[in-house]
Amino acid sequence: MEQTKLTIRLPRGLLEDAKRYAHDHHTSLTRLVAGYLRQLQSKDDPLAGAPVVRRLSGILQQEASVEEYHLHLEEKYGRQA
Repeated sequence: MEQTKLTIRLPRGLLEDAKRYAHDHHTSLTRLVAGYLRQLQSKDDPLAGAPVVRRLSGILQQEASVEEYHLHLEEKYGRQA
């Protein structure tokens, strides 16, 4: 994928916080911004790109009700107290 440079203006405090966050999470500002922009691509379902959603996707039928989910849990794990 071809890459290009981007210049943006941010409040100094926000930039410092973002740098600290990136450092603490062993990533770069570029990856943080790119990840955020990728999430914007799925405006219809903002959670679609979330790691937990990606891992769980397909486990439960989309049209399943809450009651069906609870029944599934009871069958899988037994009655919950």
